[in-house]
Amino acid sequence: MTTDAIAGPAAVARDAAGRHPRRAEPYALAALLFCAYAALSLSRHRRMEATSWDLGIFEQAVRAYAHLQAPVVDLKGPGANILGDHFSPVIALLAPLYRVFPGPATLLLAQAALFAVSAVPVTRAATRALGRAQGLCVGAAYGLSWGVQRAVDFEFHEVCFAVPLLAFALEALLAGRPRAALLWGLPLLLVKEDLGLTLAALALLVARRARRTDRRAALAAALTAVLGVLAAVLVFTVVIPAFGSGYAYWEKVGGVSPTAGLATKLGTLAWVLVPTTGLLALRSPLLLVALPTLGWRFLSGDDHYWSTDWHYSAVLMPVTALALTDALGPARRAARPWLRAYAVQLPGALLAAGLALSATTLPLERLGHRSTYTTPARVTEADRLLARIPDGASVEADTPPLSRLTSRCRVYWIGSAPGVLPAFVAFDTSSGWAGDDPVAYARHLHPGARFGVLGEAGGVIVLQRL
Repeated sequence: MTTDAIAGPAAVARDAAGRHPRRAEPYALAALLFCAYAALSLSRHRRMEATSWDLGIFEQAVRAYAHLQAPVVDLKGPGANILGDHFSPVIALLAPLYRVFPGPATLLLAQAALFAVSAVPVTRAATRALGRAQGLCVGAAYGLSWGVQRAVDFEFHEVCFAVPLLAFALEALLAGRPRAALLWGLPLLLVKEDLGLTLAALALLVARRARRTDRRAALAAALTAVLGVLAAVLVFTVVIPAFGSGYAYWEKVGGVSPTAGLATKLGTLAWVLVPTTGLLALRSPLLLVALPTLGWRFLSGDDHYWSTDWHYSAVLMPVTALALTDALGPARRAARPWLRAYAVQLPGALLAAGLALSATTLPLERLGHRSTYTTPARVTEADRLLARIPDGASVEADTPPLSRLTSRCRVYWIGSAPGVLPAFVAFDTSSGWAGDDPVAYARHLHPGARFGVLGEAGGVIVLQRL
């Protein structure tokens, strides 16, 4: 066993003056991950493989911010303010970029960049604790983690801001910089309403670590924990209802036994802890930061939250990676030989697992297929048809046509826009929305109105009001 393999955080990755030198590897890794994430999400969009309306929802909100308007998202209902659904004002940061480069690709590229940047603090923290080679293994394994890949693959979501904030906050905590950890954590309050509780958990860890060495920082952390809880309560009960008709997701919380879906929940926990940390993260108190997210998901009556699908586990990935980093150092100096050996070999094993999963079952596997980089003829035909809808027109649409229109039209979710008489209706013919007679279906949605078929191509049909 090499000296570097058993050295503690204070003994590795320092220059002659005792400082941690800047390394290019974390940034090079982030650049590679950005390319991979961007290729994955852009190819899905280019190939018209959207599976939800989320990208369209966030584009409508960012588009409104870009034009200095209230974030109205007509897909959620005519005139609906997105702040009355989820409290995510942080997405307004994308407005200047969107104003210059309008379109869904801007959101997808921004998300890819934010996820990729989060690998920098993870890799730096791991390098300080473990040395360059094993630190890079941990950073790369994090970048390939299933939770991040699932989020990149599933449209756009505000959690892409939370992931780097948590990564930088936990890196600062591990580096003994409690104030920096709190400052990185505070913006979580602007990302999503439930993250106030995550901030509180983070702040309690900061207070615990700083209580003997920096009492002022410990007090600030305790106050921040209280602020996180109070902010969450305020947003849930006052802010969101002020922009809408109440918090629509209360009905999804509770109402079922905690043991409901137990097999699915245990499976998710296994995915969170085994391929990402080899269970060693259980030895670190940093894992407590994951509890609020796991708590609301597993207590929910909506089984969509219980599994490993979609974007819900993205915020857990930096927590588990840095909890692993925190645990590896002491484990490599443990009295039990098997634990020392396990800790030394684990970073490489986790990277191997990440590479194997990425080459077989996880979304990045698609980057190895030539078809990923081509545009199917059906998509070209569908885009040509949708281009016949004029800019600024009102359109009722479903997935996937809606994300091709939200940058230039006023788009409503099909059948969910009472009082609105759209100029066009566009939907996927395989969705089953219209049955065998699309025109009759449009008349059913809008009695008294007349519609004709503008065109049908590439699995998309467009109706025009006559």
